[in-house]
Amino acid sequence: MEKNNQNQGQQVQIDISPEMARGVYSNFAVISHSHAEFVVDCASMLPGQPKAQVVSRTILAPEHAKRLAMALQENILRYEQEFGPISLEPTPQPHGGPRTANPFGAGEA
Repeated sequence: MEKNNQNQGQQVQIDISPEMARGVYSNFAVISHSHAEFVVDCASMLPGQPKAQVVSRTILAPEHAKRLAMALQENILRYEQEFGPISLEPTPQPHGGPRTANPFGAGEA
């Protein structure tokens, strides 16, 4: 336990290449798992297209997947404290289209 507590207080420096720093846009994700790992495929889906294009894949150990879920939840809470609740219901935007987690229709295949 002592070693684990010491590691939690350390700061980690992260290097990121300019190409990776640009990031990729994703509006669709598929998460699958086996007994040994979680696979998160982030994809981009365009209106009227039958397929989503995977733009990145992250493979995580179960422990890291749980830590990621906890970190996302913590950051969502911080975001909502600063900017207000995130609604999953479609909301009209100035350009006329919805801003939603599923921009191409709920439940449509």
